[in-house]
Amino acid sequence: MAVKWYGGLDGHLPEVEMLKFLVTDGLEQQWPDYHVQNLADFEGWYQRALRLFFDEKHTLKEFSVTPNGDGSTANVKVFVNWQARTWTPGDAKSKYLNLDIHQSWIVVRAVDGKALIKFIRVDDATPLEGSESL
Repeated sequence: MAVKWYGGLDGHLPEVEMLKFLVTDGLEQQWPDYHVQNLADFEGWYQRALRLFFDEKHTLKEFSVTPNGDGSTANVKVFVNWQARTWTPGDAKSKYLNLDIHQSWIVVRAVDGKALIKFIRVDDATPLEGSESL
């Protein structure tokens, strides 16, 4: 699921495809510069990300799942490397980003058994050598 999520971000899939990874009620995502509290907020975040970042590549380094007692939710720890470029209109060159990112997720099991993202928080993001700041 995480590989497909990041692949969708990298491929700039249409928003309707990205929504298939998310719960419809109770969604929360805490990005460093944006707080998503519902699907409408996600639309704002995603459309902004599509305009800001290109040549994206997420590489999943670690992924651990701890099921909760009820069997319908799980806490997930994700460690991913994210490389991307961003460009500010008028700048002579794009900026290169290369960050190691730790995230906490909560994933829920849908009625059909599919795992859906309910919560994402960026716990830390460390720029690697040669990276511009985000």
